[in-house]
Amino acid sequence: MPIAPDSTAVVTGAAGGIGRALAARLVTEGVRVVVNDIDEVRLAETATEIGAHPVAGDAASVEGVERLVGAAKDHLGQIDTWYGNAGIDRGVGLDCPEEDWQASHEVNVMAHVRAARLLVPDWVERKSGRYVVTASAAGLLMMIGAPTYTVTKHAAVAFAEWLSATYRHHGVVVQAICPQGVQTGMLERSGQMADLLGRDGTLTPEQVAEAAWEATKDDRFLVLPHPEVGDYYAARATQTDKWLGGMNRLWQHVEGQV
Repeated sequence: MPIAPDSTAVVTGAAGGIGRALAARLVTEGVRVVVNDIDEVRLAETATEIGAHPVAGDAASVEGVERLVGAAKDHLGQIDTWYGNAGIDRGVGLDCPEEDWQASHEVNVMAHVRAARLLVPDWVERKSGRYVVTASAAGLLMMIGAPTYTVTKHAAVAFAEWLSATYRHHGVVVQAICPQGVQTGMLERSGQMADLLGRDGTLTPEQVAEAAWEATKDDRFLVLPHPEVGDYYAARATQTDKWLGGMNRLWQHVEGQV
């Protein structure tokens, strides 16, 4: 069921980038939106500019999610849609520190689990609710050079799949947004990987938000702002060794070996 005007939504990681664009798109459709980010100053500016209500803080920890859900319900009355957009890209190579693995797991995976625990029971009772994960194409494919991002984004997609399979007959819609290169700070920090991530075109956050909005009209699980990702995903599943060989060649290119 499409998102209705005057319904409510929470968007995490919304001070800028994809999160801001998602929140702004919802506001233009008449949705009442709470935006969240750890960057309190930037979040306040964003909320004022797009017409949303800011709730700054950590959206990953048990205590942080509880505070966010509570504050959002106080302001909105109820939460109809949750965009779990906050994510981090930390850790390069096999020797990346344990701290990077732990932080990535907390933000990219457990934030979704903890939010769903608080949201889904109410949605099941109401027979209506929507959980949207910003997972990245890395959640379907991989990010060469970035094991923490690859593994945790795969886990985010897997959790979203599990939620959908378990609760869709209770009226809960689950979706996963999986873009490739997007014009965000994360892409700017990717260095030599930027050209690879943008090989199928680099989208604006607003283009990703538009794709996500369009996907609410038919409730499809996979939201692919870069349609090519669907073909890569199919090749990964059906021609795995060939696909891995191709990814290895890309990595050799990045290493300067070919």
